[in-house]
Amino acid sequence: MIRYTLRCERDHAFESWFQSSAAYDSQVRRKLVTCPVCGSAKVEKAIMAPQIVSKKGRRQEDAPTPRPAAGAEAPAPDSTPLLMTQERELRAKLKELRDHIVKNADNVGERFPNEARAMHYGDKEHRPIYGEASPEEAKSLIDEGIEVSPLPTLPDDRN
Repeated sequence: MIRYTLRCERDHAFESWFQSSAAYDSQVRRKLVTCPVCGSAKVEKAIMAPQIVSKKGRRQEDAPTPRPAAGAEAPAPDSTPLLMTQERELRAKLKELRDHIVKNADNVGERFPNEARAMHYGDKEHRPIYGEASPEEAKSLIDEGIEVSPLPTLPDDRN
């Protein structure tokens, strides 16, 4: 049996067991492997940490987990052990960015494309805003020279 860490097109991470790598390939081709969070069948193998057997015969993952230093932030209890430190740091920074935008900008909801255009063309005073736009609306804004950027969405935002 092989355990793979998988990631869907929406960046949800999950694990699954397969009889062999050929079984994994076959099941993915037949769209039998789906994300348990969003149901997407577009999945791929994520980077995995190898299991290394030490001289004492214990796998590295069985070794005691070091405790965080006093004052250090412990990992979230629901985080997977394979979640790399860099990924946790990136998620923390993205959450900080998102929180800053939500705190300091006005949510204009579905009016976002119209509000952004009005400010760009001088019909309204410039102010920080965020809201909703379809991919087509966002592309149209960019084509008009209006700077827009997606607000980062993290897996915890969907729970």
